[in-house]
Amino acid sequence: MKQCLLGLALLSSLAGPAVAGPAEPDLAAVRSATERFRDVKVALAEGYIADPMNVCDTADMMGRPKELGAMGIHYFRPDLLGISAPPSPRVDGNGTHTDFLKPGILIYEPQADGSLELVAVENLVFAKAWHEAGNQRPPSFHGVEYDTMSDDPATAIDEAHMFEPHYDRHVWLYRENPNGVFAQFNPTVSCAHGNSKMAGHETHGAGQ
Repeated sequence: MKQCLLGLALLSSLAGPAVAGPAEPDLAAVRSATERFRDVKVALAEGYIADPMNVCDTADMMGRPKELGAMGIHYFRPDLLGISAPPSPRVDGNGTHTDFLKPGILIYEPQADGSLELVAVENLVFAKAWHEAGNQRPPSFHGVEYDTMSDDPATAIDEAHMFEPHYDRHVWLYRENPNGVFAQFNPTVSCAHGNSKMAGHETHGAGQ
């Protein structure tokens, strides 16, 4: 346990001066609350579902430098994200859930033997729902605002991986990230053993 806490302290230092607010859990608490999801079967039993396209997201898929690395495969709780219908044409929801003790998304790295290794947890809120709830700024965690993700229809790359505009925050508790514990991508995560091609990706933006 002592080594685990030391590791989390190191991850926090990589992210810069991020300090938990009075109502926020520290990283050790988040890890304790999510450790059981290292077994993906537990995640499935508790309502998380795999990305229907089974895509292992990489930085270059979203128009970012390849050197930034990858995210992985997303498993999400539709109820926590407020998703109640299939994409039309994009994934949308009305949830405003930001509690990292019960993250809306778990991220796994595909392994050579077909298994999945938990690398990060994530929360995501759709921008429209978040602002309709009366919030002026994006949500934040440990003093760091969530990243803004929005697709540019003029490009051939889907910068928001088939989601409506949203805010998200990744927390790399289970894989050290030289980019920082709150970075979007991790260069130590690989999609070599997963599907890193999004359906319809080649034609995105065509004719728009």
